[in-house]
Amino acid sequence: MDRFVSHYTLRLDAKGRVSIPAPFRAVLARDGFDGLYCYPALDRPALDAGGNALLKEIETLIERFAPYSEEREQFSATLYSTSEILKVDGEGRVVLSEPLKSHAGIADAVAFAGHGHKFQIWEPGRFRAELAEATEKVRALKKQLGTRVAADGPHGARE
Repeated sequence: MDRFVSHYTLRLDAKGRVSIPAPFRAVLARDGFDGLYCYPALDRPALDAGGNALLKEIETLIERFAPYSEEREQFSATLYSTSEILKVDGEGRVVLSEPLKSHAGIADAVAFAGHGHKFQIWEPGRFRAELAEATEKVRALKKQLGTRVAADGPHGARE
């Protein structure tokens, strides 16, 4: 599988290193990215991380804007200038920089959360709260979708 799935909580060691979960390292290895691409998430106190698939998504997003447009410049500056390429050591560990840890509120432990083509790195308490809120919203959305399907019929057309 070439997707980041599941979530893991791990502690930083005395030198500030944290092991990337083995299933996530396997996805990165298949992706062919040397290191870990990481930047502060735009709308959450978390870090977006990944490899070539994440970089491709960023490039696709930026290419939607006209060359030299203000929007393109802003997205480029925000997504590239705050990014870091973290070196993964032989044990599968990385050191998160102070700016990255500060953005996410990380002190001594991290939660890795799979998002398919990327994963996020969270302070564990913040991740638990985010997951609970997201789960509640998805449950409500599922009920809405179920109501719509029942009203529209199984193929989406009104009968």
